[in-house]
Amino acid sequence: MTFEELEQWCKERKITEVECMIPDISGVPRGKILPTEKFLRGIGSNGHRLPESIFTQTITGEWPEEDTWVDIADHDVILQVDTSTIRPVPWYKEPTAQVICDCIYPDGKPVDLYARQILRTVLGLYEKKGWEPVIAPELEFYLVQKNTDPDLPLVPPIGKNGRPETARQCYGIDAVNEFDPVFEDVYDYCDAMGLDIDTLNHEAGAAQIEINFLHGDPLSLADQVFLFKRTVRQTALSHDIYATFMAKPMKDEPGSSMHIHHSVVDAKTGKNIFSDEDGNVTELFGNFIAGLQRYSSAAMPFFAPNVNSYRRFGYDESPINIHWGIDNRSCGFRVPNSGPQSRRVENRLCGSDVNPYLAIAGSLLCGYLGMVEGLKAEPKVEDNAYILPRGVPLYLSDAITALMDCKPIKDVLGDRFVEAHCATKEVEYNNYHQVISSWEREHLLLNV
Repeated sequence: MTFEELEQWCKERKITEVECMIPDISGVPRGKILPTEKFLRGIGSNGHRLPESIFTQTITGEWPEEDTWVDIADHDVILQVDTSTIRPVPWYKEPTAQVICDCIYPDGKPVDLYARQILRTVLGLYEKKGWEPVIAPELEFYLVQKNTDPDLPLVPPIGKNGRPETARQCYGIDAVNEFDPVFEDVYDYCDAMGLDIDTLNHEAGAAQIEINFLHGDPLSLADQVFLFKRTVRQTALSHDIYATFMAKPMKDEPGSSMHIHHSVVDAKTGKNIFSDEDGNVTELFGNFIAGLQRYSSAAMPFFAPNVNSYRRFGYDESPINIHWGIDNRSCGFRVPNSGPQSRRVENRLCGSDVNPYLAIAGSLLCGYLGMVEGLKAEPKVEDNAYILPRGVPLYLSDAITALMDCKPIKDVLGDRFVEAHCATKEVEYNNYHQVISSWEREHLLLNV
């Protein structure tokens, strides 16, 4: 979209304000809200800026200590509007648009701490090989009653029948219909924004929902997941409930994931490089799986970025291993039954609380490293992989250490980003350990 086309787009829709957004390290939308005239005027003059420190802000609004990683001077970075991402914000009464921005330094170099740029870096590796990755996310979340006291547990919301769910209704049609008004708005909003969501179904948890996205370009899908999470949260609020993408929001309910399906096609022919001319699996297919097996432990801060993320792995049916199998959901990496052109790998490790840019980048990078290093996959698992040894870190602190020690990932993403990311996560981890839980007060207060 040229500047003139962008200006006309805003004029036709009578847009009065524009939200210039970036996803921070946690995937939280941050940025500036501008009158349309000022937004348009600032594009040509590099007038839209944010402080560099925003890329290392924790989920609680803090920053790493200056001596814990390569320091930043906190200069301004320039927001470059990606006009292909401009969309209306359909839940506002006032005509408003939202647009995702890229970020550069004043010398024109991309901001190496920015999650969207990290994904671009990984996609650049594929481009140099003449490959085009194709992904499809599957995103789970919970609807819950409003919770204004964080010391109280979450509970399912009241549906049309006047009662909260008390039993699990996996794939229940009527259970989803309990919240028809919410999902009718979600679909309407997604249509207005051009988000390519596919199917909706009830998951195993009480008021737990899964949305599948149509497969496509990784950067476009990351943008869509980023916008979709915001859309669902805002829609739920308008219906006086919450939507949460926490990985494990409730004690006795399953966690929420973001499974990522990957395939890779030849950029010239469009053919799936995981299948040969006869429809059989290629060596690259095994290499991709092997890369996921080798490097996922180090990529876990991207797949499970929060302390709460690791509570999801305590549930009996969570994939906490690095095994693979054909249509075997007990494995961390599942190969769905499909034809040769649709042959793909599903990474089942990621939680729904991820920054979608970093999760997709990390997953694609693991597979890429497996292909370029010629790694060999372990034998596929035919039976129940849940009973096999766990193959990924079970605590955020261990995941941070694994990432810091992984030279191949640091060589691609850069020491500066990896150190900043890990330092930010260490702040969150340390803050969590300052909190005394109700379990400790209940069981230790008078007994030890």
